[in-house]
Amino acid sequence: MSQVAVITGAAGGIGAGLAREAARRGMQVVLADRDAAAVQAVADEIGTAAMAVACDVTEPASCEALAHAAYAAHGQVDLLFNNAGVLSTGFIWEISPETWQRSLDVNIGGIVNGIRAFVPRLLAADRPARIVNTASVGGFLPSPLMAPYTSTKFAAVALTESLAGELKLIKSKIEVSLLAPGPVKSGIFREPPPGSAAQFHKLMTDLLDQNGLTGDEFAPLVLDAVERGEYWIIPQPEALEPGFSNRNAGIVARRQPQFYLTEE
Repeated sequence: MSQVAVITGAAGGIGAGLAREAARRGMQVVLADRDAAAVQAVADEIGTAAMAVACDVTEPASCEALAHAAYAAHGQVDLLFNNAGVLSTGFIWEISPETWQRSLDVNIGGIVNGIRAFVPRLLAADRPARIVNTASVGGFLPSPLMAPYTSTKFAAVALTESLAGELKLIKSKIEVSLLAPGPVKSGIFREPPPGSAAQFHKLMTDLLDQNGLTGDEFAPLVLDAVERGEYWIIPQPEALEPGFSNRNAGIVARRQPQFYLTEE
């Protein structure tokens, strides 16, 4: 029987690329996104291997409904990509409380809700499966003017490691991976910031346009790493190094933070 992959945030960007690549590799794919029309369009493009489910990952009941739909349609889930995410830029004190809360609800709460909806079912099935949580190289490298994003992505890194440890404690057959993308072209970075951070936002969008991979270029790198059983999935290591090594060395040496995006 074909493997079944469930992918949140699948209406575009990384999620849509993962869905198309998983289907190309013979999987059945369940695409989830709060934008029902857009995710249905991606599923229609893929064809009979895909089904779309409208899902707001910030709502536990919506994630429960997604899990129910996936199991009702296929009877199993082999891969869960907790991939939905949002990104906001600006000075910490200028970003609205609503934007801060949205970042927390989607980037952390969305993973927690996905885990809570699917892990009990995966444990009950007692068969091999894998959960892939999308963080970011920003989950290792904090940046000025991106605090909601990097803060929540740091949390996603810690949450994923905790999940992996807990599943090992109970000797589960469920494996875990942490996906840390570098620049990938998507709609996540298109919302302009409030206040005085517009210049930074333009710089970042220009760099993304110049250097970012498309979702379809990025997805095979991820699925290859999944097939190899990797925990750390970092398809663009050049986006992580040397900033990560410099950051670690700075912590050990107790140096003041030096932000990789602003260094000469």
